[in-house]
Amino acid sequence: MKKHSLVIPLFLCLFLAAPSVCAQTMSDQQVLEYVKQGMAEGKDQRQLATELARRGVTREQAERVKKLYEQQQGVNASQMSGTELNEARLREAVKEDTSTALETPQPDAAELAREDQVFGRNIFNTRNLTFEPSVNLATPPNYRLGPGDEVIIDIWGTSQNTIRQQISPDGTINIEKIGPVSLSGMTVSAANDYLKKVLGKTYSGLDSAEGNLEIRLTLGNTRTIQINVMGEVMQPGTYALSSFSTVFHALYRAGGVNEIGSLRSVQVVRSGQKIADVDVYDFIMKGKIQDDIRLQEGDVIIVPAYEVMVRFSGNVKRPMRFEMKAKESLATLIQYAGGFDAEAYTKSLRVVRQNGEEYEINTVRDKDFSAYQMRNGDVVTAEAILNRFTNKLEIRGAVYRPGIYQLSGELNTVRALITEARGLTGDAFMKRAVLQRERPDLTTEIVSVDVAGILNGTSPDIPLQKNDILNIPSIHDLEDRGDVMIYGEVARPDSYSFSDNMTLEDLIIRAGGLREAASTVRVDVSRRIKDPRSTSYTDSIGQTFTFALKDGFVIDGQQGFVLQPYDQVFVRRSPGYQAQQNVQVTGEVLFGGTYAMTSREERLSDLLHKAGGATPRAYLRGAKLTRVANEDEKKRMRDVLEIMNRQFGKAMMDSLGVRVEDTFSVGLDLEKALANPGGEYDLVLREGDVISVPKMNNTVKIDGAVMVPNTVAYLKGKNVSYYLDQAGGYADNAKKSRKFIIYMNGQVTQVGSRDSDKIEPGCEIIVPSKKDRKVNVGEILGYASSFGSLATMFATITNLIKK
Repeated sequence: MKKHSLVIPLFLCLFLAAPSVCAQTMSDQQVLEYVKQGMAEGKDQRQLATELARRGVTREQAERVKKLYEQQQGVNASQMSGTELNEARLREAVKEDTSTALETPQPDAAELAREDQVFGRNIFNTRNLTFEPSVNLATPPNYRLGPGDEVIIDIWGTSQNTIRQQISPDGTINIEKIGPVSLSGMTVSAANDYLKKVLGKTYSGLDSAEGNLEIRLTLGNTRTIQINVMGEVMQPGTYALSSFSTVFHALYRAGGVNEIGSLRSVQVVRSGQKIADVDVYDFIMKGKIQDDIRLQEGDVIIVPAYEVMVRFSGNVKRPMRFEMKAKESLATLIQYAGGFDAEAYTKSLRVVRQNGEEYEINTVRDKDFSAYQMRNGDVVTAEAILNRFTNKLEIRGAVYRPGIYQLSGELNTVRALITEARGLTGDAFMKRAVLQRERPDLTTEIVSVDVAGILNGTSPDIPLQKNDILNIPSIHDLEDRGDVMIYGEVARPDSYSFSDNMTLEDLIIRAGGLREAASTVRVDVSRRIKDPRSTSYTDSIGQTFTFALKDGFVIDGQQGFVLQPYDQVFVRRSPGYQAQQNVQVTGEVLFGGTYAMTSREERLSDLLHKAGGATPRAYLRGAKLTRVANEDEKKRMRDVLEIMNRQFGKAMMDSLGVRVEDTFSVGLDLEKALANPGGEYDLVLREGDVISVPKMNNTVKIDGAVMVPNTVAYLKGKNVSYYLDQAGGYADNAKKSRKFIIYMNGQVTQVGSRDSDKIEPGCEIIVPSKKDRKVNVGEILGYASSFGSLATMFATITNLIKK
């Protein structure tokens, strides 16, 4: 494969990122050959991109050449070998990465501090402002014709004709029956007059006053001109541009000015003479475009280095670096910066200047802004105004419109300030207000104000000063009016704001009234002891008043009992109130379902009697009781779990899935409970209990560290060794001495190999494993026993012994 096969696509991708131009002088094949030849000569991609741009190659043409190159390669991925296909994919990946890396780096304004940017410098770096000339404009009369321009000569009147010719390199067009006619160097207006004379020899009446023939010369396709951009630009060189192009478009094509380039004195040289000195700031600030002159063949644009660069920071609208002309003043710099912002101190500016040996500080007053001339390296700072007021008054508290007011000739006393705040509210404390005043040394003092005396004229009015703060308190601010609280069996137990003459009945009504469970014979009111004049110690810490109610009103004790701040009311629960409590029985009973308890002492046998007794298929010894845990039991479970976390590690307990459950199992023996109702096995029920009576399960399961876990038929009288033999015996890692049995009712017991009386239908024999045991099963079972049942630990134990 040729060495150009990878480089050429990379170059074309690079060129596609460059700005477009408006003329084209090379064919697609010529562009492709030019790139190949340049690569063979050792030119890099940037150099080739610049050269082609100068020759008028457009972005669209570069895209076509890229497709042409891919077609000439004639490589079809479906025809490649596996190695070739991988190489092609690698080349595509390299092409994408390299084309991105080779793009001309442009400064990202978002990444640069704004004060480090130079005002106006990015105008030629944005793709949204190209200054590209429009080709749809009417032909300017002062446009000067040259070789390559296409002229269209329209003749109408008694004769009709159109002549379309391109001016040859020697500056002429060839008109039939007339011959060569020189137009190069003429303006469109002059060429139009000249052609009238030339064509008058062929078309009679064209050059006479009485003739009725007209002629008009317009432009068709315009020529491409070459101009040179030199000096401090990003890409100096020769560029092929449209003959309509201007100075700004040429600067854009050259990538704009570089870090030391000037925007204030862009020079245009034509035929060795400087014909224009363009100031880009005039265009940016004033929209002046008369200096953006149209270029001609051979023009040279020179961008010199800047003379004066200053920095403007602080409280201005556009804090940046600015290029200044010699002798421009500080006032002009302020205009470039957009003026001061709202918080700027405008009386003076600070200028840090280099005097050739060291730095110096200049404070420039506002009257000198126009006379103070800027120098290179100056740093100008606009400070902020002081964070204080010259005429602020403030009034707070018991007035209708508290807030900040202006100290003025009319508003300068306490009485005037209260009047401006629309007067006092009804709860204002008028005997004494507080005026906070700032002294000249910025310390504060308090001035007492007799508001009532000032308003009725018995006390002199007090003059105000700037930054005075008048605080008129409310009578409620000066007294402790704490809330009253109500607890217990009311609809909305809460804290309520205190009001004068609030009675116990009023508070109960505000709380939504009594609940169904409320006791009407016992309502307590607790009141704190308050004696501000006391001089002795007392052991009493409170008072309690007890009342009976009927229909929400006091009938026993002081009627219309008036509450005081911070009183606490307790509406007790009636001891004779009991909500329904339900239990459930499922499984092998005649009438399973939910039953309401009729006695606090209702037992297992009572529930089975309500359910019609057990069916003949019921296995009573396997019956199971699931109980809802109350808050005390949950707390005990959490305490046990915390102990286990400390003993075995939280990570281990999380992996085992041990957690506090809302329900737990209670071990029972229903067979003995029914045999002796009211006995020790006949457990007392409580709300939420669920009794499950299973069918007879005539099997025994063997699990854990055995050769083959198995489930076999229960045979009365067979010992543990018999059942272990049915599972192939112990595994190599078995803990033989730690065997235990889990019964259907949730009970667990440890067994030996010869035990037979402990084997029951439906039980499960578990053989623990020695493998990587860090947790002692017996310890976990011991902790679990404090729950009252091992049912919540079944899943944990099973996971533990099977590892």
